[in-house]
Amino acid sequence: MLCAPVYHEGMPLPALIPLRHFFDNPERASAGISPDGRTISFVAPRDGVLNVWVMPREGGEAVPVTNDRDRGVRAYFWSRDGRYILYVQDQGGDENYRVYAVDPSHPDRVRDLTPFPGVRVGILAAPRTTPRHLLITMNRRDSQLFDVHRLNLASGKIDLVAENPGNILGWTVDREGDVRAAYAQTPTGDYQLLHRDTPDGDFRVIGEYANEDGGHAYAFTPDGRRLYVGSAKGHDLTRLVLVDPATGDETLVDEDDEADLSGPAFSDVTGELVATFYTRDRQVVHTFDERFARDWEALAGLHDGDPHVIDEDAGESTWIVVFNDDRDPGATYVFDRATHEARFLFRARPWLDPATLAPMTPVRVTSRDGLSLACYLTLPVGVEPKNLPLVLVVHGGPWARDMWGYSSEAQMLANRGYAVLQVNYRGSTGFGKAFTHAAEREFAGKMHDDLIDAVEWAIAEGYADRDRVGIYGGSYGGYAALVGVTFTPDVFAAAISYVGPSNLITLAESFPAYWRPLLAGTWFRYVGDPDDPEAREDMVRRSPITYVDRIVTPLLVVQGANDPRVTKIESDQIVDALRERGVDVEYIVKDDEGHGFVKPENRMDLYRAMERFFAEHLGGRVGDADEGGDRAA
Repeated sequence: MLCAPVYHEGMPLPALIPLRHFFDNPERASAGISPDGRTISFVAPRDGVLNVWVMPREGGEAVPVTNDRDRGVRAYFWSRDGRYILYVQDQGGDENYRVYAVDPSHPDRVRDLTPFPGVRVGILAAPRTTPRHLLITMNRRDSQLFDVHRLNLASGKIDLVAENPGNILGWTVDREGDVRAAYAQTPTGDYQLLHRDTPDGDFRVIGEYANEDGGHAYAFTPDGRRLYVGSAKGHDLTRLVLVDPATGDETLVDEDDEADLSGPAFSDVTGELVATFYTRDRQVVHTFDERFARDWEALAGLHDGDPHVIDEDAGESTWIVVFNDDRDPGATYVFDRATHEARFLFRARPWLDPATLAPMTPVRVTSRDGLSLACYLTLPVGVEPKNLPLVLVVHGGPWARDMWGYSSEAQMLANRGYAVLQVNYRGSTGFGKAFTHAAEREFAGKMHDDLIDAVEWAIAEGYADRDRVGIYGGSYGGYAALVGVTFTPDVFAAAISYVGPSNLITLAESFPAYWRPLLAGTWFRYVGDPDDPEAREDMVRRSPITYVDRIVTPLLVVQGANDPRVTKIESDQIVDALRERGVDVEYIVKDDEGHGFVKPENRMDLYRAMERFFAEHLGGRVGDADEGGDRAA
């Protein structure tokens, strides 16, 4: 049932909310707590750049401990011993991440612990048993493969723990901090679960999984004898199972009737399973621990949004909880699990009044071939929800999904007078393996049909004006926008492609080296291998660049020059081809960005252009250049 729109006859239009309120840096975000529970941390602007700050838990002055002057620190965590705050950061959006450490008692003395040019580093684990170390993955030895190393946080010494033989996609660590399981891919794109009994033993295959059946290991049981694994063997939905390495047998632990497993949660102290999480229209939680269940129920009384525990102290007595809410982004609390007392810390964007923002409503659309598409509709406040200009916002991936909650893009567009429709088209994850794999070889095919079917639904329901429909998306969503103006040029009156591929051949040939081991089970299966002549021909047919002569829709193209996933050539090709035809196309390139804009000044440029572009071609409202004042387009 669709919720009633926020509209009453004769009510005034809401004031235009300044763009910077949506897209500039938050006031505070990403709260954390030190292992001893005495110090609260968060990120906040320091001279306009996000950095980590700390303050006493009981209150007092907050002080910055990092001083990044470029891209900002957006995510971090405390070391197990509480001596360091750790974070990863790349250079200019190249996604070659390094690990940095700072001692909060000596602010600004940040150390680069992995100063290796052209190397991508990831955090595998921070084992409780070795609080002065991290387990990290690096492709330093071979650019295509990630080995596991132990990093000493005090000295910076790095030791090899496990070398990747060439087929391993991920590693799993036991409670003692030893790498004892791995997830591997076969040459045909299927998967294997590997296990070894001792830290220096040989891995052996304990489970074979078809491509669509999963097989990823989450954790070991507390005794180290069995593995918690996400599996869809014999079932459409991914479930949580226990795998016995001795036999390979699976024992069902938990499942949901409607959604794939999003992930389990374990006690850091005991290693016991405490909850599983699923995403239907909204978050669903199954609990396995009485204390956790009581605490989770208590959280429900704090806020209407979906709670997420983003940090806790070493004794699991205090939680840092942030609520995902469609109209109140980033409400964050300190929650005492013993007393159920909660202290409000901050809202990420306190200048946003929830009463002025638009509800995001889950809706279901049936595709032309009978699939149920989970969608989200955001209708503008104070506007009769009839014959509105519509913006179709297409998520990236495509192996991802839209979810209920706060969306700065949806809220900005709704505030400008647009209906906003987000569609979980086939290929989106979380809805079962049949739905995800219905996207195989359907780029620019049935995946795009799903988007068009959703637009037709919005028109038929009376929400959207057929002549004022726009499309926007990033990554795969950018590709969808280009498909929209080439395969269905009569549907859209305006399109914005943000880091979107235009040519599936050149895209695949330019993927980062460390993606190559993944391609058999993902890209080659869903889209095609450009080295296969038949697949290559099909990829040409599904590439927007092939049909550039069909483009008559006004188009805005946005690109980060350092993007390693969708390289600049993808946007250059489509823009150059249009300009050769004498077609005016707007093109925004940022030389200091990658796959998505991080710097607030670049984000502001993007959304100023989006606001103006859609206003010009769809008829929504647009604000003053600086403040977003209330004037009509």
